[in-house]
Amino acid sequence: MKIDWSPLRTELQYWRKSGLELPIWWRDDDAIEPSQNLDKLNTLSDEVGVPVHLAIIPRNLKSELAPYLKVETSFVPVVHGWSHTDHQKGDGPKNEFGSDRSLTDRREEAEQGLKVLQARFGDRAAPMFVPPWNRSSEDFVAELPSLGYRAYSTCNPRLTANPVAGLTQINTHIDPLYWRPAKRLSDPSRLADKTWRLLRRRRRGKSDATEPFGLLTHHLAHFPEVWEFCRQYWLELQEGPVSIFSMDQLEATGKT
Repeated sequence: MKIDWSPLRTELQYWRKSGLELPIWWRDDDAIEPSQNLDKLNTLSDEVGVPVHLAIIPRNLKSELAPYLKVETSFVPVVHGWSHTDHQKGDGPKNEFGSDRSLTDRREEAEQGLKVLQARFGDRAAPMFVPPWNRSSEDFVAELPSLGYRAYSTCNPRLTANPVAGLTQINTHIDPLYWRPAKRLSDPSRLADKTWRLLRRRRRGKSDATEPFGLLTHHLAHFPEVWEFCRQYWLELQEGPVSIFSMDQLEATGKT
């Protein structure tokens, strides 16, 4: 796979000359059990040196995943909704935690989701809530700190570091998959172009340069071209002035 990474390399040089540092992170969605693709994700994570925040669907979690993650330490378990069920009424976009359901029901599921992961993974489970389809309603987000969550993750550059007190927004920015009408790799050149353009906006102060810059993947939907893009993506980014984000840094990422 040939991708022109030269604009990104140039942009990273500007970052270095400006004395800037790019925090980076990786989120992968829809995990429930060990699989060959999860093995591939683990191998790639080890190769590029970037841990994976593994968004796990609590209700569908299989018992085999806990002993697997006990051995494979590249993963950080986070909560991916409850059952990945669309409760949106009508023709609206899919949403598991939208306002079409009672706030009580949504609170109970989110609270239970965190308890399930903490019971299975102990201290390794991070208090981050990842809503399926990267969306939920504002009234629900406001409840997350009281349920034990410290981070909330969707997609695209965040508008604010702290949507509510006690909660840090940490989004993803690049998704290599084109989902409709069929899953395929998006044009790699456009993905590379989007990456450097987003970084240029940060450098110029047009978006939050302190937000960890995230890659969003879905290991169960990957095929060889997607794995290869992810490998090149991480190796290119790490040629720049980067740091690896961890949940321990939430206090720092919450400062604007």
